[in-house]
Amino acid sequence: MRSTSRTTRGRVAIAVLIIMAVVSVFVVRLVDIQVVQADSLNTESLASRSDSTVTLGTRGDIVDANGVVLATSILRYAIEADPSAAESFKRPAADGSKTQVEVPKQQAVAELATAMKLDPAAITAILDADPTSRYALIAKSVDVSTYNAVRALDIPWLYYKADQSRSYPNGSVAGNIVGFVGGDGQAQAGTELTEDKCLAGTNGSEVTQTGEDGTGIPGSTVTTQQAVDGGTVQLTINSDLQYFAQEALAQRVTEVGAESGTVMVTEAKTGKILTAAEYPTVDPNNVDATDPEYRGAKVFSDPFEPGSTFKSITAASLIDAGAATTASQVLAPYEYKSGNAVIHDSFFHDPMRWTLTGVIEQSSNTGISMLSNNMPIDQRWDYMRKFHLGQQTEVGFVGEDSGDILPGGVAGPSDLDDQTVYNTTFGQGLTVTAVQLASAYQAIANNGVRLPVELFEGCKHDDGSVTDAPAASTGEQVISAQAAQDTVHMMESVATTGYAASALKIPGYRVSAKTGTAEMSNGDGAYGGAYLTSMAGMAPSDDPQYVVSVTIRKPVTITSGLAAAPVFQKVMSQALKTYRVQPSTVPAPNLPTTY
Repeated sequence: MRSTSRTTRGRVAIAVLIIMAVVSVFVVRLVDIQVVQADSLNTESLASRSDSTVTLGTRGDIVDANGVVLATSILRYAIEADPSAAESFKRPAADGSKTQVEVPKQQAVAELATAMKLDPAAITAILDADPTSRYALIAKSVDVSTYNAVRALDIPWLYYKADQSRSYPNGSVAGNIVGFVGGDGQAQAGTELTEDKCLAGTNGSEVTQTGEDGTGIPGSTVTTQQAVDGGTVQLTINSDLQYFAQEALAQRVTEVGAESGTVMVTEAKTGKILTAAEYPTVDPNNVDATDPEYRGAKVFSDPFEPGSTFKSITAASLIDAGAATTASQVLAPYEYKSGNAVIHDSFFHDPMRWTLTGVIEQSSNTGISMLSNNMPIDQRWDYMRKFHLGQQTEVGFVGEDSGDILPGGVAGPSDLDDQTVYNTTFGQGLTVTAVQLASAYQAIANNGVRLPVELFEGCKHDDGSVTDAPAASTGEQVISAQAAQDTVHMMESVATTGYAASALKIPGYRVSAKTGTAEMSNGDGAYGGAYLTSMAGMAPSDDPQYVVSVTIRKPVTITSGLAAAPVFQKVMSQALKTYRVQPSTVPAPNLPTTY
């Protein structure tokens, strides 16, 4: 009996040990599954029965100074299908009852074709091309109304993918400044590219659990990465004034048979660009319709020899340095020779007794050349640099050119040949951009204080914060207030008694301006007979508020400053009207032009 009892107890003990061992294995395995591998197994399980989709971070808007939208993003949808599942299905009856009605595949295709305004046969061909495929594209990009109409059909074997498309509500208005994106949504030009860091959104993602048939389970969607919308870029541009300037420029370029033109409007007291118009210019909604030559912003990227509009800068420098006054006298011949240089005026005349004011009024190349002998060459170039010539502006616009105040290979002004030294006094032999010229005139208009050029007000985010706003600046005193005022008054003689005076008058306002006609290089280091005509100035002369500068490239019927004068007058008049500038109350000083 004892032996049998001991045997039974032994067997029980062995059975208990075996059971404990088996249980231990299960416990270890359970811990491994539920604790050690829990995260990875959950991820694998979720992935095997879930669907991950991209949530779009919307690209931000570009708006003008008044908040007018110049570029925005709109949603487009791709309509996709699963051909292998394209068969009849049931959906609730149209009467709102709980009755489920059978919808044959042929009926579904017909409804889809009606909603999308397509041929049913075309849709059937797409679905039947490979009936075993899990994917077929019905339409790549449809608008929201079409998407809503298709979605309302509740066809279970259709799927939808949202995408963004860029829209430019004002078309070509400021198109050169706004820029555009490519078909892939990537920034290509203009503000779109310059401010891409602000505008670009960041896509997110979400996961939806699905049933065995692949259908999403309602309420199971989880955001795994939050999408972030891009910021809004606000420009200093006034789109209404920009439109007006573009129209005036286009009309004049056509009238004089010119190749192209630009118009700048700058606020004298702030340095803000209010208008940067060009013709021809790009319509961002239809980039391919524009010659590639005109898809950028030439006001920033296309330097030119400014011609006689540069004489105002030379005169301002001479006065500030004490090398001349408004009444400085010169006996200016038609032809002036000095060293190896030979200078001519644009019109034949006997030697004339002009003051510096008269030199500006008559736009005498020989007169400004002779008066510039009173200033050392290096000092004159120092003034050019103080006017910020030969360097990019503070805007940092994509493709911006710095211009060239020294020919390539020349170490410094003292190394220049005599001809170039004199040519630069009247704007030949050096290049500037339209923005640089407008900035130099802004300094003269603003009592000699040059302010940083502004085009972007900053990047505004969804939370209301603003980043990348221009730093506050008191500017740089390029020339004295007296030298600036004297220069403005000398330029006023161009608008009162100069050859373009009748084209520049704005009733109620004193106007200061300077004409320019520059020979254009033929690309081989010589002048080829084509001209760039220009006009730059400010108003009202007694307290300048706005600077307008105009260039017209290769005019045919009129090759003097008169080609640009009407555009200057129209745009300046509109700027004064738009901003309700008070008329002049102080009479012009009428500086003597001869002696």
